[in-house]
Amino acid sequence: MRGRRAATTAALLAATVTAALAGGCVGGGGSDDDGRGSPKESRQGTYPTATGPGVLAVKIDNTGAARPHTGVDAADVVYVEQVEGGLSRLMAVYATRLPKSVGPVRSARESDLELLRQFDRPTLAFSGAQTKLLPLIDKAPLRAETPGNASDAYVRDSGRPAPHNLFLRPGQIMPDAPGAAALTTGFHYGSAPAGGTAETERTVRYPAARFTFTWSESRNRWLVGMDGAPATTADGERMTAATVVVQYVKVRESAFGDFLGNNTPYTETVGSGKAEVLRDGRAYDVDWERANATDGTAFTTGDGTPVNFAKGQVWVVYAEAP
Repeated sequence: MRGRRAATTAALLAATVTAALAGGCVGGGGSDDDGRGSPKESRQGTYPTATGPGVLAVKIDNTGAARPHTGVDAADVVYVEQVEGGLSRLMAVYATRLPKSVGPVRSARESDLELLRQFDRPTLAFSGAQTKLLPLIDKAPLRAETPGNASDAYVRDSGRPAPHNLFLRPGQIMPDAPGAAALTTGFHYGSAPAGGTAETERTVRYPAARFTFTWSESRNRWLVGMDGAPATTADGERMTAATVVVQYVKVRESAFGDFLGNNTPYTETVGSGKAEVLRDGRAYDVDWERANATDGTAFTTGDGTPVNFAKGQVWVVYAEAP
């Protein structure tokens, strides 16, 4: 294991706090899952007028009770970020195709607004947000879709416990996929770069979550594991990635916290630093740079040459820089 594989080394929180966070409060229906109030009224009538469709980004729950996921396998990009208590959330970004259902859907975070600035007129689907965060969402250049203003787009799965049972029907808020041109991520796709080292397994740890990516030669994909178990879809299919990016970033405290008093981490995605790109069973040490929030992220070799990703789904795991 590389020395950087323990990307985040903070101690695990007390079991009682983690359990409480995993359970959360009953969310959806316009309420945010931190118990801080409903965005229903503040969300209506505040959307910017879009002249064309942008990507659809969906905030997805990632506690054990939220699995297996639905629709994540259809995303073009899956971002992984740390949230309160050392847990994790996913943001699935859709451009080339829309699944019938996505979820479970959970609440937005301040970091999401900076991350989504790279896209033109994105739609953000989420269950709600802290009351203090709602004004920032209102001002952000995105279209927000929650159960409060798009109730027909959300359904509850009676076979799952709340708040891990809220699902989005993308076709209710976006009739067609916007297309690959909407993916202004800055990613390059093509043949593998020279060099790299053979890699069969890579684990990224948060204080209370971990992700493992295992190379499958037969499937030509990285098999996704979460918290020591294989990650599967609701249909029982193994979740896979063509390219995995472990991006080392600054994770700092934000001005927000959850209902238990834990601070919400802010993941800084603008700046520069180091990353590892995993593709074709090899790992490449690269540099990343995103000069402005409206830019995509460039991944390059030491001489500035863009690093090509393999064609297919990309997972970007934000790990705290050492």
